[in-house]
Amino acid sequence: MRSFCYSFSLLLIFGSMLSVCGCAEAEKKESPEEVLAKMEKLRNEKSWEKPTPPPESPMTPAATEPAGNEPKQGTFTVKVEASTGDFTIEVNREWAPVGADRFYQLVKSNYFNECRFFRVVPGFMVQFGMNGDPALQQEWDRNIKDDPVTQSNKRSFVTFATSGPDSRTTQLFINFADNESLDGQGFAPFGKVTEGMENVDAINAEYGESPQQGSIKSEGNSYLNQQFPKLDYIKKMSIVSETK
Repeated sequence: MRSFCYSFSLLLIFGSMLSVCGCAEAEKKESPEEVLAKMEKLRNEKSWEKPTPPPESPMTPAATEPAGNEPKQGTFTVKVEASTGDFTIEVNREWAPVGADRFYQLVKSNYFNECRFFRVVPGFMVQFGMNGDPALQQEWDRNIKDDPVTQSNKRSFVTFATSGPDSRTTQLFINFADNESLDGQGFAPFGKVTEGMENVDAINAEYGESPQQGSIKSEGNSYLNQQFPKLDYIKKMSIVSETK
């Protein structure tokens, strides 16, 4: 009798376990109607078309163009106070509007103050526009779009340097001679030296193309002052007149 009761108890326990497992399995399965309802909900929400955006990072000055109210037409005149003497650049916005705007912004922000004439090739051109402060250089080191070439690179004309399509940033050059060969390479003049070209001609050329742009970018004027102490430089640039 005891053996029978014990066996009957085991059967009851095992049956209960099967019942529990069966309920759990049943809970995992959904009816066809429930599956269709969920699919319809997903299609209406189109959740797969709305990926979670990455967290936004703070915008830095180098990531966007600075705001400005500068006119898009007309002319403006810039006085350049240099170690060799002063000269004047007259900018015509219609020649190269994008380049003219960038130059305007750079001058207004005092970017060119203490910039060295780091590349001087007699009979060709003088190049400048890398800031002596690496942090400030990095802030402005963003490209602008190209302008059509509407003027020739004649003597005294001022042009942005470029290394390819839409690669202009802050570097400029002044033509020592008529360099028409640059016209077909995308170099678009935006202004010209109207007074003091003799002071541009007097810029020290003894170092030629020796200063390394990578070192200027990372070390600034500390590198140039140590390695090339006789480089001429811009003391200050300022806008002295504008017409619209």
